Amino acid sequence: MSNPVWPAAMSDVRLHVVSGKGGTGKTTVAAALALALAEGGRRTLLIEVEGRQGIAQVFDTPPLPYEERKIAVAPGGGEVRALAVDVEAALLEYFEMFYRLGVAGRTLRRMGAIEFATTLAPGLRDVLLTGKVKECVSRVRDGKRVYDAVVLDAPPTGRLVNFLDVTKAMADLAKAGPIHKQAEGVVRLLHSPQTAVHLVTLLEELPVTETMEAADELAAADLRTGAVIVNKVREQWLPDRSVAPAADGRVDAARVRNGLAAAGLDLPPEVVDGLVAETVEHAVRVAAESSAAARLDAATGPGLGRLELPQVLGGIDLGTLYELADTLTEQGVGVRHTDEVPA
Repeated sequence: MSNPVWPAAMSDVRLHVVSGKGGTGKTTVAAALALALAEGGRRTLLIEVEGRQGIAQVFDTPPLPYEERKIAVAPGGGEVRALAVDVEAALLEYFEMFYRLGVAGRTLRRMGAIEFATTLAPGLRDVLLTGKVKECVSRVRDGKRVYDAVVLDAPPTGRLVNFLDVTKAMADLAKAGPIHKQAEGVVRLLHSPQTAVHLVTLLEELPVTETMEAADELAAADLRTGAVIVNKVREQWLPDRSVAPAADGRVDAARVRNGLAAAGLDLPPEVVDGLVAETVEHAVRVAAESSAAARLDAATGPGLGRLELPQVLGGIDLGTLYELADTLTEQGVGVRHTDEVPA
């Protein structure tokens, strides 16, 4: 597989959208990425929009309310804040911001008008979610951006493009007024050099296929793919020359037994047979992963970044997140742009 690399162009990105097929570990990767981007005294915001409280689970904290909370510190004095965007709360905030309907908005909630509105215009839900993300990215205090980077734990690849591109439909639907302005602002951000979409995959057939399809869909929608992040990469025990023969079952049990004996390990035949079976199984997996990696390399080409994260045994905890963040940092992840707001 290609050598891991973080594209230099990512230094200008402020919104990092992370997606992947279900089960690839996209929330864990998003959390590790937020930590890596916060290193060196920077401040990042990690946002989720699916209502799963996945961030709270990964960081082992209580469920997040609809407010930005500090959840971790990074080497060098940086910090990671987190936000779980609630659609209803975002709509009430929207009413208050653009229509000054604070009390009236809460009344609408009791009447069920919010559910009615998002049902009547399904795209409005995603506009509210992406609109809140855009507000966080562009927020300014004392002439500087509040966050050096925002990491969005986005919906899975199956509905990613619809989620990111629905704002175009809403912009066409509402020809004027706050909704139109809000949608246009989101469209500009998502289609600008400030945004990149990172796709998380495993070296398995279905995740790789879905990643390739997602990259094509993003390109067709004029949304930039930043990096493909291969998660849960397992160590290869066998030398390359031995993989194909072992995958075909050609493992000399007698040679294995003699080698163990020479090392002072006199094991029963059934144990040796078990080791041989494990070797064949490992070789079969390595061969399959090599094939998946070759497909990924051929499909994505040299233009995309490629990062790798190792398989973690025993589950994810905060210490593991820091280790994964260090791995990303070693592969070049980091922000180097100024926090001054462009004139």
